[in-house]
Amino acid sequence: MDLPASLVRDISPPPLSKRRQSATGTVRAPPGSPEAALVDTKPAVPKNLPMLVAVEAGKVKIVDHLAYFRSQLAKASRCTSSDVPRLSVDIFATLYHSNLHPHGHHFVVHQHNHPVAGVHYDLRLQFSETSSISFALPKGLPGDANSKSISRLAIETRVHNYWNHLIESASRKTGSLIIWDTGTYSILPRTKRKDETLSPQTTDDDEADEGPDNEATVRERKSAGGENDENLKLIAAFQARYIHLRLYGTRLPQNYTVVLRLSSSDMAKRSTAKQKSPKRSQASSIARTPTTSDDEDNPAGMSVQESAGNQELETETEEDEQTRATNAYPGSSNDIGSIHQRRWFLQLDRQNSGFQLETSGSERGRWTGGFKPFLIRGRDHERSVVTGRFAREVESDEGIEGFVGRRGWTGIEH
Repeated sequence: MDLPASLVRDISPPPLSKRRQSATGTVRAPPGSPEAALVDTKPAVPKNLPMLVAVEAGKVKIVDHLAYFRSQLAKASRCTSSDVPRLSVDIFATLYHSNLHPHGHHFVVHQHNHPVAGVHYDLRLQFSETSSISFALPKGLPGDANSKSISRLAIETRVHNYWNHLIESASRKTGSLIIWDTGTYSILPRTKRKDETLSPQTTDDDEADEGPDNEATVRERKSAGGENDENLKLIAAFQARYIHLRLYGTRLPQNYTVVLRLSSSDMAKRSTAKQKSPKRSQASSIARTPTTSDDEDNPAGMSVQESAGNQELETETEEDEQTRATNAYPGSSNDIGSIHQRRWFLQLDRQNSGFQLETSGSERGRWTGGFKPFLIRGRDHERSVVTGRFAREVESDEGIEGFVGRRGWTGIEH
């Protein structure tokens, strides 16, 4: 039987254009009994539908997401060698629970192998007790300070529920989803140029801005009772269109720091309820003439391959009207003002990640110190930090045999 429409939405778009498509908390449940945490609020789930997919799609209401997913992850965990980055299910659950409050600051990076959009990585940052902003990273996070491509494209998707951070799943409609890394984040001060002006991005001459926040931001934090809460800093940085972000993960190296900034061409707010048609949007994008420097709209370090592939990610989604109007999945709240499909640039902050630029000797012009370079290698090479599974093993566990996703994805290796 055909699945109802509520079960076929993507956990995190972006899908491809229509042209391309036509061509191709308190634990209340008893230990070990995830079904006890479920409340069936709709017609019975079809027998051939895996329970996890029903939960993920919102078919079944969860009383306690942590209890349910903790049990699912524990049952699916694999033994791995000592060189594989791992976070035990118990520690992962504790970390999630410790951020289940209005000022939580949890993050997750999902590796998502979508059957149409292909492999990409989803960075989700919790900004309230219930909700997270989400960015799709077509090539993942930068990992080499001396790469010619230290910048990445980051595209806003829908606001997600915080409990989405717990998910590892697979289906033929949504593809596979594994937890690539997870932990907490902090927001660093915005950098300044040496001439004391605010920098549009982090450069070799930038220094940390230790000056006071603007008066409105300070009042907002004090009135909320948490002047130093990281989630409030995130909200202020997001609305200022410049996020100086440090991630404390399991796979990511110590002091890993990036800058997210909105491209000047996407500064203008676009409607989330009524968007341009794909053809019109693509035509206007091609016709647009940049009015700023290359550093502003196509920063040095952004690969030509990734920039060109951006067109396929700027499309409409087949979601219900309320989700499109609010840019938030049911249960979450877009209090932060996220706009679907806005393009941001994400760049490795080499200085704050521990690197220094050599000015003499044989290493002159290179960044030294810091962490050992890493590459984003895709679904066939990367395991979940929580369960130790490859994407294909998640598919097998969910009974999705012979799944073939979109081919042709390559990482950045230069």
